[in-house]
Amino acid sequence: MSRRPARPPLGSGRKPWRQASYASLDFETTGLDLDRDDVVSFGVVPIDGGLVRPGGSTYREVAPSVELTGETIVVHGLRPTDLAQAPPMTEVADELRVALDGRYVLAWAAQIEAAFLARTFGGSARRWRRRIVDVLRLAILADRSEVRDRDFSLTAVARRLRVPVEHPHHALDDALTTAQVFLVLLPELERRGIVTPRRLLHAGRP
Repeated sequence: MSRRPARPPLGSGRKPWRQASYASLDFETTGLDLDRDDVVSFGVVPIDGGLVRPGGSTYREVAPSVELTGETIVVHGLRPTDLAQAPPMTEVADELRVALDGRYVLAWAAQIEAAFLARTFGGSARRWRRRIVDVLRLAILADRSEVRDRDFSLTAVARRLRVPVEHPHHALDDALTTAQVFLVLLPELERRGIVTPRRLLHAGRP
């Protein structure tokens, strides 16, 4: 099992959020059974100094340990032939670790990323969940609309916030969209006193 990504620097959680480094992470998987399913791709987009850094992004397709299903192929577009030459996660985990090292992790619906990080690097999903800023929950918190049953999918929120969406359910594009949505939400969150990584982590917890 690969070494775990290093935690952010000690004390950074209490500093203004712009002084911290973040990594927006998205896993595409064979399904949503967190005990059975597996990763087929991951994308990571860094944020430094309050700016998205697409040039530092990481994207990998991964050979899953379980078969793809027609339903999930329709979602993420990756077929068995596309992954025929892809390495298993054990061979690319170090790339993921380097992309996350020393950064606060951002994710949309963080329980999914937490589960697969735990599987990749060890530890419990619950403990990993404490290290992830859940941008979905921040979006719900920041929303001022009184519309009931509002759509809080990543694509729907991004479009409401006028964040471009090019390839939904592509791991790198979803990671980029999550990063951009996060930055757009920050002014409203700051008005609510959520101004440090520590507060962002707490605000994004269930």
